[in-house]
Amino acid sequence: MAKTANKSEAKSEAQADSKGGKPEGKKKLPTKKVKQRRQVKKGPHGGTMVVLVNDLVHVGKQGELVEVKPGYARNYLLPYGLAVIPTAENLRTLDQYKIKVQKAREAKVADLKVLAEQLSRLPAVTIEANATETGHLYGSIGPAEISKTLKGKNLLVEIDMVKLENHIREANTVTEVPLTLGYGIEAKIQVLVVALQSGTKK
Repeated sequence: MAKTANKSEAKSEAQADSKGGKPEGKKKLPTKKVKQRRQVKKGPHGGTMVVLVNDLVHVGKQGELVEVKPGYARNYLLPYGLAVIPTAENLRTLDQYKIKVQKAREAKVADLKVLAEQLSRLPAVTIEANATETGHLYGSIGPAEISKTLKGKNLLVEIDMVKLENHIREANTVTEVPLTLGYGIEAKIQVLVVALQSGTKK
């Protein structure tokens, strides 16, 4: 029996020597990577619970926790960054974003209040235009012309802020023009249209 055992040991050593001097061990299999899925919370009606990043019509306000259809959340809200899954980290990030937006809003409102004050102190805004001898304008004065004139005075009033009901078509007239600057801030200006003298180029 001892001879048989010795022969088996010798055979194992010979096989090990032929493969580099070390007995063959078990091969290590690569560790399978498990993809972690986002934990989506279900609402009471079977929908997906998300926190809105921006105000969305018919859905909710920024920062609100709302329940939406799973497909709407998966295919639109989440990929386009309009909403996030309500994790603790996402909620913290959203709070920081809301603070940043609020500060920017406050700064914008302050600027618009200063602009409204400047407009209220403004004398009549004079715009020259080509007209017939009877004072009828060849064209008309509208929001674009008023905005351009105000910007020429370093008053940044955009075209869509000028709420002129009807274009001005007569020279030598004064028209009160309401302005909606945004964030509920409004102002009014007087626009005086003057006919260009004959031979004068606009």
